[in-house]
Amino acid sequence: MKKIASLPLNKQKDTTRPKVFGVSLLELQQQGLSKNGIPIVVRNIVEYLTQHGMTQEGLFRVNGSMKMVEQLRLQYERGEEVELVKDGDVYSAASLLKLFLRELPDGIISSALQPKFIQLYQDARNDIQKESNLKELLKELPEAHYCLLKYLCQFLIKVAEHHVENRMNLCNLATVFGPNCFQVFCEEKI
Repeated sequence: MKKIASLPLNKQKDTTRPKVFGVSLLELQQQGLSKNGIPIVVRNIVEYLTQHGMTQEGLFRVNGSMKMVEQLRLQYERGEEVELVKDGDVYSAASLLKLFLRELPDGIISSALQPKFIQLYQDARNDIQKESNLKELLKELPEAHYCLLKYLCQFLIKVAEHHVENRMNLCNLATVFGPNCFQVFCEEKI
């Protein structure tokens, strides 16, 4: 008789509950897991960090506890109400936000538009023309992607306003969030 291996109960997939991580922004909207184009998980994390993390040195650079990040992720995936004040900490919440963005199937800047954004960045035209072209290019983003990008940028500007305390100026924030927004991953050399 064959033995059938099964996953422990906490590792089995729950097909009745919609996923939160690793699904498209459109899918999150369709499942009612977004409000005004912003995924609820992102809104919760940003609100928590705005209240509790703006002056934390190394915000987004210091990694949170992997165990806590995974516990928070599982709570969101199970549809549980997550109270970051009680269940998390600033660095774990920041790590969870980066994880969510990193796991978006097509990133915030969709792969189809990435070459256009890179070309615009490399363009030698004056700043006024670049700004105009950027505004036009942003209009090409799917609505859910545009809403999330706008929300994230507004939040990151607030984070940068506290750069003296948190050491996260716009350049540092771009270094951390650029790869997550553009789905740029470094490959390991063998």
